[in-house]
Amino acid sequence: MYAHANAHSNSNTNTNTPKPPNDTTPSSPGQTAWSTPGRAARDFRSDTITTPTASMLSAITHTTLLDDCYVEDPTTNELEALCARLTAHESALFVLSGTMGNQVALRTHLGAPPHAVLLDARSHIMVHEAGGLASLSGALAQTVLPANSHHLTLPDITRHAVLTDDIHSCPTRIICLENTLHGTVMPLAEVQRITAWAHAHGILVHLDGARLWEAVASGAGTLAEYASAVDSVSLCFSKGLGAPIGSMLVGNKAFIKRARWIRKCFGGGTRMSGVLTAAARSAIEDTFLGGRLEGSHRNARRVAEVWRGLGGKLVYPVETNMVWLDLEAHGIAVERFVEAAGRRGLVVMGGRLVVHYQICEDALVQLEGVLRGLLAGEEGVDGGAEA
Repeated sequence: MYAHANAHSNSNTNTNTPKPPNDTTPSSPGQTAWSTPGRAARDFRSDTITTPTASMLSAITHTTLLDDCYVEDPTTNELEALCARLTAHESALFVLSGTMGNQVALRTHLGAPPHAVLLDARSHIMVHEAGGLASLSGALAQTVLPANSHHLTLPDITRHAVLTDDIHSCPTRIICLENTLHGTVMPLAEVQRITAWAHAHGILVHLDGARLWEAVASGAGTLAEYASAVDSVSLCFSKGLGAPIGSMLVGNKAFIKRARWIRKCFGGGTRMSGVLTAAARSAIEDTFLGGRLEGSHRNARRVAEVWRGLGGKLVYPVETNMVWLDLEAHGIAVERFVEAAGRRGLVVMGGRLVVHYQICEDALVQLEGVLRGLLAGEEGVDGGAEA
């Protein structure tokens, strides 16, 4: 989960995970948990909440069942080939999670210490991967807060990268970018500028593209344009695309050959991987290529317009599927927001709202009522407005 990591985080994030509504049991005869999104349709905590679909289940039941550790499973091999084509890279490797994809990529790129990785201080690799950069790769993290408070730029990089061979320093070997980060889009031209400078100085560039699908859906660039601008990319299937598990790591053939070995070292080798990769391919085809992400972006803008129309302030601009309500600026306790949403059958956990593609129309209507109760003070709108 990509959490908020600036001065607003204490007031905008509830550390006690709310209890979701109990609406997970299909009510119609013949329905299963795969038939509808269930409670995901009313859950704004994250796009990791998206649930696998009936078409994914169908793909799983028709998948191949051969051993991926021997690179023999056709379904997995075909998905890897598809992702390599979509990203204009030579090769690809299926991994079990976004964290595994990032950590395998970093360990694959890095040789022996001393070495450092330069990255955004708010990034998933830095904040939400259990210190894997240090424990798995023995690397120093050179963290940078973007001067524009939005995305890293080349001046941010050049000010902080360590290029010297002075034995007292730890040289920068990799620059890690993230797109999207907090739902905001890193411009393609900036990615290209950073990579050109990095390569000129012998530095590799890895992109945490767990939500790169969202940047592409926003119209900022194609998947191939973004991915081919860097040395390696990790792409997540289980966030906004709705697959049950998995990510893809892409890069050149030599990189993926070594990454396959590192993945095995990390315990990430799988046997009958087709049951996972079949669902992942369905997610790409139905959700990403099927154009479903664009609708979630429109809904996110709709939520933001309601909030701003009531005089509400945002922490970040709404550029994809995330809306960051500045609860602190309005003196609204996270607990009050969580409780008000819960009374209307919604699940939130703070000022970050992730409007994934399975959010239903009624959830949006109910959320509007919660926001009006919080900011407009309409009596009873949020289940009992404060005096």
